[in-house]
Amino acid sequence: MSYQIPEARIPAIRAATDALEGAREVILTTHINADGDGVGSQVALLSFLLERGVEAWIVNPTPFPEFLRFLVPDFSKVLDATGEVARLRCGAADLCIVVDTGEKSRIARVHPLVRHVPKLVIDHHPVAEDAIEGISFRDPGAAAAGELVFDVLWNAEGPWTRSAVDGLYVALMTDTGSFRFSNVTPGVHRVVAELLERGASPESLHREIYGRVPLRRIRLLQEVLPSVDVSSDGRVAWISVQEQTLRDLQCTSEDLEGLVDYPRELEGAEVGILFRELAEGQVKISLRSNGPVDVNRLARSFGGGGHVRAAGALLSGSLDEVRERVVSRTVAAVTEEA
Repeated sequence: MSYQIPEARIPAIRAATDALEGAREVILTTHINADGDGVGSQVALLSFLLERGVEAWIVNPTPFPEFLRFLVPDFSKVLDATGEVARLRCGAADLCIVVDTGEKSRIARVHPLVRHVPKLVIDHHPVAEDAIEGISFRDPGAAAAGELVFDVLWNAEGPWTRSAVDGLYVALMTDTGSFRFSNVTPGVHRVVAELLERGASPESLHREIYGRVPLRRIRLLQEVLPSVDVSSDGRVAWISVQEQTLRDLQCTSEDLEGLVDYPRELEGAEVGILFRELAEGQVKISLRSNGPVDVNRLARSFGGGGHVRAAGALLSGSLDEVRERVVSRTVAAVTEEA
């Protein structure tokens, strides 16, 4: 059976389609430290718009991830948010599409550039307090923003370029943990089947994302794996990364991808946590849940957010202070769910 868009999404897709059809110059942006879903969704929309004769550029709040550059055929379409060209393009745009986030704070320095530009938000996170205004295509039930972007392209009947197909496959693959997380639905597999029909190569795309590990990442594992620790009952586990370690090994945030899975995958662990010390006296936490604990709610209690099974936050304080506070509250949350 051919793929069918979920009926509940159709009104929002029509509104999104109307916005796209009226646009002539479009800015595409996503959250700080863009991931495979954010970038894959951007690249798919970029290719879709360019093929339809619409001018479009990617302007992100933080540098474009090196490991995802292979998805972009023409990197001149990716602009530095701090540069004059980005400022001019944002000023001339008649539409800004925000993918994989719907919060003003999460697009950071891009927000002032597009403050007065009409917005289209395509996101699969719960709506936050500082939500971006505009046309909204949001569905927290979607596995990835890429699933929603696929629906937009499906409704428009393409064009299905190689960049669009690869971008959407990467979006789904990365946000579902290579299709093993609980957010995988029959609908996700139907989308993937359509992408495979259009030329997506699971082997080559998986190798591009996960099969090209720089030596510094192995060195990082050597340094931080001894920091893995667990609560007294073994239900909360965590790993810590010091800022000095990252600096010594010349690692970037990309090298931390998947690191939280090591404590999360420990036998008996219900919540895994990654603590990353930042240079400016702050600590970034990443939370992953294996069971009933809603880590989105937990992250929001620290000023962050995300999904029920995956969330994060940025806290002020030393690594030791933040770790003690977060572990204590996480243990309490796990105990409440028992």
